[in-house]
Amino acid sequence: MEVEVDTPVSERPSQTWTPQSWRSFDARQQPNYGSAAQVDQVTRELSGYPPLVFAAEARELRRQLAQVAEGKAFLLQGGDCAESFADFNANRIRDTFKVLLQMAVVLTFAGNLPVVKVARMAGQYAKPRSADTETIGGVELPSYRGDIINGIDFTAEARVPDPQRMLTAYNQSAATLNLLRAFAQGGLADLHQVHGWNLSFLENNPQREKYAQLAERLQEALEFMAVCGVTSANTPAIRETVLYTSHEALLLDYEQALTRTDSLSGNWYDCSAHMLWIGERTRQLDGAHVEFLSGVCNPIGVKVGPNMQADELLRLIDKLNPHNEAGRLTLITRMGADTLGEKLPALVQAVQREGRSVVWSADPMHGNTVKASSGYKTRDFDKILREIRDFFAVHRAEGSHPGGIHLEMTGEHVTECTGGAWKISEADLASCYRTQCDPRLNADQVLELAFCVAEWLRDDRSA
Repeated sequence: MEVEVDTPVSERPSQTWTPQSWRSFDARQQPNYGSAAQVDQVTRELSGYPPLVFAAEARELRRQLAQVAEGKAFLLQGGDCAESFADFNANRIRDTFKVLLQMAVVLTFAGNLPVVKVARMAGQYAKPRSADTETIGGVELPSYRGDIINGIDFTAEARVPDPQRMLTAYNQSAATLNLLRAFAQGGLADLHQVHGWNLSFLENNPQREKYAQLAERLQEALEFMAVCGVTSANTPAIRETVLYTSHEALLLDYEQALTRTDSLSGNWYDCSAHMLWIGERTRQLDGAHVEFLSGVCNPIGVKVGPNMQADELLRLIDKLNPHNEAGRLTLITRMGADTLGEKLPALVQAVQREGRSVVWSADPMHGNTVKASSGYKTRDFDKILREIRDFFAVHRAEGSHPGGIHLEMTGEHVTECTGGAWKISEADLASCYRTQCDPRLNADQVLELAFCVAEWLRDDRSA
């Protein structure tokens, strides 16, 4: 028996697009593999593997993001800047999962809104680079482009792009997804347990008094529900959650190999993740990445930097979301704390004026990266907060919805970003600097950030 599916207009098959059509366009940031035959062999093998995610899951995420676009929910997206093959283990996955849930609970309660949780996990293995090569000690080698492409060790052997790495990325993504689903449904997401983790965070935080009132109100709400008979034992929504996955769709051979036709709707989905995004370096209107993501029916995002012009943004929106469907497209601003207040208003005004339906999300990380005197790349916590604060202020002034935040973060207690309640200094960076690429907020910093954003979200809802 055939199942009837209500297919949105933008999900109806394109007459010209195919998973291979990107190959007729300029494809930037792609590795120079030595053997086309090896790439073909690996991608044909991947094409026969099971999908990592399912079309119905991606459709549900689109539905939830439509609520975000209308100001009825909030998007929390975060995870590693670049996942590592070597650091792949259950504890790291668990810790990032835990801190995302902790943030979501705080934001949900303060904003009185559902929080859509999307992890930068189970596929964030490729990274764009500003140059094709790097030089250390007079030795020039190809740049590290993420574990799915080559190795981080500064040796000629490690830096050779290897298509076999795509198979390792698939296998580790599958294992990560399996564990995330088990955590989400197996009791680790219980609301009482997550709140207990937050209380432990507050107990040791130097600024605990600043956030204690919100935590106490949440504790009272949980106690009230228990008195009314609403408990983990009888209410699945209290003990379970849903976590979606996302990554930058950078390595197009890999993305094409995992693109499938949905058996219900007959439409194309990139089944490497629920949500994919295009980076600042690959968002050219006539580029291969925009062409590829214009044809898959996943919810997609695009990074919006300070040089984006309003007319260019509108053309990009029309290319990626031609039928103006809510939930299809997320605009992820990455402008820097010193720039966003000046550059963002004109873009929001243009989108509002033309009636385009998008989710606006703030990436406060990339525009605030600096090099410390010690040589480490770092980001200042106060600047990250300021960019999010200004993001909220601009949208409030323009009558738009500040839809979400997009963070590079970890559940580990690393020292990669300066500042925060624990006052990490540049001198502290060397003590626990572990990132594969860009500096990440640690567990304490992202929870502190969540309590701050919760206040702005509550104020925005009140206004």
